[in-house]
Amino acid sequence: MNHSPATIVQSVVVTMLMLLPVLATSSEPISYDDPLERWNRKVFKFNDTVDTYALKPVAKTYNYVTPNPVQTLVSNFFSNLGEFRNITSAGIQLKGQDALVSSERLLINSTAGILGLIDVATAMGLDKRYSDFGLAFAHWGAPSGPYLVLPMFGPGTVRSGAGLVPDALTNPVTWHKPERDRWIVGGIDIINSRARLLDAEELILGDRYTFIRDTYLQRREYLITGQQPEDDF
Repeated sequence: MNHSPATIVQSVVVTMLMLLPVLATSSEPISYDDPLERWNRKVFKFNDTVDTYALKPVAKTYNYVTPNPVQTLVSNFFSNLGEFRNITSAGIQLKGQDALVSSERLLINSTAGILGLIDVATAMGLDKRYSDFGLAFAHWGAPSGPYLVLPMFGPGTVRSGAGLVPDALTNPVTWHKPERDRWIVGGIDIINSRARLLDAEELILGDRYTFIRDTYLQRREYLITGQQPEDDF
């Protein structure tokens, strides 16, 4: 399988977007064990440097020149493509209701929503049911493994990292040809998604590595169990 760097970087952005609900509600993330912290911090620093000097400046420029309504249309389009992953992952977990809702969202937004540019389904009461293959592995009892930061992929665990491969295979952009078009489409998705994270960075408190690690693991636990982990406040 030959994925472009655009697909790899896209995984980082998607992972960061998953942190937003936690970042917006948690004043102090829960602390987790991190046996690979020494390695993880080195990779985190590398990823952060790439983001600071490459991706973030482009995202700021894009955010400045692109109206918010246009960014919303772009976000909706790529979110609609993500329904293929949601459907497949929910199906593997035998979550028929989630798979059905995701299928309805894909059909409605791809037609009435003009190829997913407009999120008609949410307005109709069909809320997004996020799922991925890391969650599917967890559903069937695969152990999480330690927290792991990979170059360009960002925060994760061994289990969620393994899920990135089938996640990519269910993304229609992965199969689109020619490769030049995949670069263009993937690049737009990456830049638009990174621009959405600019304001969220202000919510990161204290040590960036620790905060992102703990909020990521807390978010994944919530997605798996449906319950917020207990905390000290």
